[in-house]
Amino acid sequence: MTKPAPKDWILGISPYVPGKAAADDGRPLIKLSANENPLGTSPAARAALNAATADLATYPDPGATKMRQAIASVHGLDPARVIYGTGSDELLHIAASAYAGPGDEVLYVHYGFSVYDIAARRVGATPVIAPDADYATDVDALIACVTEKTKVVFLANPNNPTGTMTPRADIARLHAALRPDILLVLDQAYAEYLDADEEDGGMELAKNAPNVLVTRTFSKIYGLAAERIGWGYASAEIIDALHRIRAPFNVTTAGQAAAIAAIGDSAWVEASRAHNRQWREWLAAEVASLSNHGLRAVPSKANFLLILFNGRLTAEAAMRGLWDEGFATRWLPGQGLPSGLRITIGTEEQMRAVAAKLRAMAEAA
Repeated sequence: MTKPAPKDWILGISPYVPGKAAADDGRPLIKLSANENPLGTSPAARAALNAATADLATYPDPGATKMRQAIASVHGLDPARVIYGTGSDELLHIAASAYAGPGDEVLYVHYGFSVYDIAARRVGATPVIAPDADYATDVDALIACVTEKTKVVFLANPNNPTGTMTPRADIARLHAALRPDILLVLDQAYAEYLDADEEDGGMELAKNAPNVLVTRTFSKIYGLAAERIGWGYASAEIIDALHRIRAPFNVTTAGQAAAIAAIGDSAWVEASRAHNRQWREWLAAEVASLSNHGLRAVPSKANFLLILFNGRLTAEAAMRGLWDEGFATRWLPGQGLPSGLRITIGTEEQMRAVAAKLRAMAEAA
């Protein structure tokens, strides 16, 4: 008996695995596994969202006009070249859909965001993985992996799950080395955690280059992960291609209102950035003090730390020990990091508790 069969390349996809919010026995845990803002959502954004829920029977603005204008105003962009999606994930998928297919190659770095592999395979393209440089992006390795089949290059900066940052000069060098027919996608989901002098110049490239797409999200520093709002910026030609295949009405009315308020609340963003910087550096120093027990934190510019366990205490054991303290973290064997545990920067109380438990486990191992 015959039955519908998915394409072979679909069966080659390993589904995305979200961060845990519960232990294996079902106990709810404090979620330090998904890089959400521990300070929550701006009161202004929450008020705007609540006010916008009065009319649930009407479709949202399909052009997200006011939201695009607000984004453009904050970043000095042309609102006509701002695209929006159900999180930045949707934009990553439609970028691959628009510019790659069977017989093409999609290139990204080792330890890159797991959605890149899914986006490539979903359209029948071949994923190509460039070697890393001590868990960071190796631009020369990326350039060396480019072939005549390369159609899309994905690069997260800061990177997820490692937190590493590729400098502005290296981003410019990578772009200059790519053929004009290759789409460079700079995934800047964590860009708001950077100081102005740390930014990689990607938005300037997107303003001026015909083959660069920058993506951003409201899920991280803005505390709107539940609303799933992403946006991107590129040339008019790229935006036209992406609009042809993006889902209609993909940002709700309330989501658009909340995003407008959130991006306008610069004080909340700065407070979130300062909190993250303080406690990320504090946790990194605590991990460094355990180096004689085999623990190491990869230098991060995001709102998390990737901690490597190369001593008697393993990453899996550390994850389970933190469960006992009530914390969910992200163990990453499925991304080729069996010795790595990614921990979101939480509140002061949470970070002190996590550090104390890591120290106790490392010293007891």
